Amino acid sequence: MQEVSYPRHYICYRARKPLVIDGKLDDEAWQTAAWTEDFVDIEGDIRPRPRFRTRAKMLWDDQYFYIGAEMEEPHVWATLTEHDSVIFHDNDFEVFIDPDGDNHNYYEIEINALNTVWDLRLPKPYRDGGPALNEWEIPGLKTAVHIEGTLNNPFDRDKGWSVEMAIPWEVLAEFAGCPCPPRNGDQWRVNFSRVEWQVRVVNGRYRKVPNTPEDNWVWTPQGAIDMHRPERWGYVQFSTALPGRARFRPDPTYPARVELMKLYYAQKGFYENQKRWARDLQELGWKPQPVRDCEHPVLQITEDGYIASIRCRLPRSQTVVVKVRQDSKLWVEA
Repeated sequence: MQEVSYPRHYICYRARKPLVIDGKLDDEAWQTAAWTEDFVDIEGDIRPRPRFRTRAKMLWDDQYFYIGAEMEEPHVWATLTEHDSVIFHDNDFEVFIDPDGDNHNYYEIEINALNTVWDLRLPKPYRDGGPALNEWEIPGLKTAVHIEGTLNNPFDRDKGWSVEMAIPWEVLAEFAGCPCPPRNGDQWRVNFSRVEWQVRVVNGRYRKVPNTPEDNWVWTPQGAIDMHRPERWGYVQFSTALPGRARFRPDPTYPARVELMKLYYAQKGFYENQKRWARDLQELGWKPQPVRDCEHPVLQITEDGYIASIRCRLPRSQTVVVKVRQDSKLWVEA
């Protein structure tokens, strides 16, 4: 039986009153919200642990999805001041949200230590030809940064910086594909990333070390240097219970999702070589791995490409079909 490692997950509790967004994470509500695990390298355990600690918290109410993050950083710097700049050219903190977990119509928000924001929406991942829609905006977005130290001063040593965001449900609802704000027990796919450049001091200013790529530190690892694999993001379960009282419920379709995404990548490789999709699993050279409570995949050619599906039996004898198509849209049908 195939064993599937589950992504990191988090229970997001309701805030009892609106938060003051000042970047400090010192509201009473934050004290009852758990930290995520410390961030790891984007590729996972095959890479060294990050040099500096990063962790995050989440809360929600009827108006906002609240996100807070804390980043150790001995030298806090930033340069970009124009909205929708490519913020990861600076050190930054990034948020990725796919409300209905279908790999499509997801949101990205990046912020640097100057509180400069880049907000964008992707109809589908870059791997499937998805464009970055920079014109998408978040009216009512609240963000703030707090610096424990001094910004852009290389002559002292800083403790780090923290970020707060209040993201309006009203804006997320447009492409959420599910109830927004979420209901008690709903689960969304979310991930966080921190881009960290190595720098040195030249003529009293920070300069990136030449020919040195950035580090990418994330909440739940992607297995590749690519944040745009929504199927690898973490699970956030929203709860109306008192903090600490809810129990996380693993997604019973997750093993089937993993198997179908493996098939998707196999088809992608086949298409690159043959300039067409494989017509069946045998032609693809696919050997299905047994997935608990699921049947083997079925591959169907369509006018646009293909649909691969796996029928699964869920608790209480419910049966669903998990599907993926050529553009990596991944969904569940009852």
